[in-house]
Amino acid sequence: MLRRRPQVLWLLLPYVLYLGALPFVNRVTPVVFGLPFLFVWLLGATVLTPFAVWMTRRGDRR
Repeated sequence: MLRRRPQVLWLLLPYVLYLGALPFVNRVTPVVFGLPFLFVWLLGATVLTPFAVWMTRRGDRR
């Protein structure tokens, strides 16, 4: 499937941001804009998820 549709790999981005990197960003001490780093990381992952879906859709058009 990936040989014919490599754009599907964009859908791994939210998975990696939410679960794969979670043990590495689970910190409270760095504060960004007054918020714990983990909260900022999850907010950024939420914002980037529609971008990953859009990139997959854009590559899937034929």
